Amino acid sequence: MANDSTTAATPVRRASRPSRSRQRLTSLAGFLVTLAITFLGLLAITFFIGRIVPIDPVLAVVGDRAPVAVYERVRQEMGLDQPLITQFVSYVGDVATGNFGTSVSTGKPVIEDLARVFPATLEMATLGIILGVLIGVPLGVFAAARRGSWLDQGIRVVGLLGYSVPAFWLGLVGLAVFYARLNWVGGPGRVDIFYDGMVSPITGLILIDSIIVGEWEIFRNAVWHLILPASCLGFFSLAYIARMTRSFMLDQLSQEYVTTARVKGVPERLVIWRHAFRPIRVPLITVIGLSYAGLLEGSVMIETIFSWPGIGNYLTVALLNADMSAVLGSTLVIGAVFIGINKISDVLYRVLDPRAR
Repeated sequence: MANDSTTAATPVRRASRPSRSRQRLTSLAGFLVTLAITFLGLLAITFFIGRIVPIDPVLAVVGDRAPVAVYERVRQEMGLDQPLITQFVSYVGDVATGNFGTSVSTGKPVIEDLARVFPATLEMATLGIILGVLIGVPLGVFAAARRGSWLDQGIRVVGLLGYSVPAFWLGLVGLAVFYARLNWVGGPGRVDIFYDGMVSPITGLILIDSIIVGEWEIFRNAVWHLILPASCLGFFSLAYIARMTRSFMLDQLSQEYVTTARVKGVPERLVIWRHAFRPIRVPLITVIGLSYAGLLEGSVMIETIFSWPGIGNYLTVALLNADMSAVLGSTLVIGAVFIGINKISDVLYRVLDPRAR
């Protein structure tokens, strides 16, 4: 009887427990729904801000001296005579099909312009975040491990400078010292004028494209030009990452398990990197992700100073020319990058921390 009851209870218990594949599908569906809602909200914010700002996109097309009849005709062609909700629905449909409109500044579709300029920003920001992580994380750990020492004070000063130094000042000083005076790095632009256009864009990342076609001289010249702007961006991310790493490490080093490890005679190096550092990897992912997204959208001033043909420079020119299609398209791409990086951070968070699964 006991065996029969156990056998009968087993399938009931299994049936009440959802399958692992169903859980994964539910999680994926929830992720996609959240992503769609977030992106729709981004579309709404971008669209209505674009309609509120005191810039007339029709005047940007026809000019200030166009006749009233021409003005009204272009306004109707652009759909601006329709109610806002109708314009928004049309805008969502256009974005869903990859139609961001035509740029007044370049005369080309905005999606083509963004595909051309975004890789330049991606390349510079990626190198900047790599420098920020490789230098900022160890600095933060060392500062926490030697709290109150001269090393800790120096690293805190570096972090304070990273928060307070204006980007335009740092870029100009870098150009004046390391390019104009010492000639250690390249000047404005991605490459020298002589090499401009010699490598056909494949990925849009000039370092990778030059490697693919075997143009090593252009690769070296591109690295020479990339070092200074990427270092400026890396300095700002370094300061933020080092400061947050120090804060996380100080919290962990005050925990009882660290004191226990030290009492047991565990070497200090292992106490710091194996016991105290491992728990902070999860919050560091969020910090690094936000810093990376900030570099991708906050490089406007650096790109302007270094004449870097990225999305920040493109957005600045679009704003000066009242090119609302380009402005909205750029803003939408930057917002989508933020959403994407945050979602990737959430996935990595779950991978490294089983408690969050």
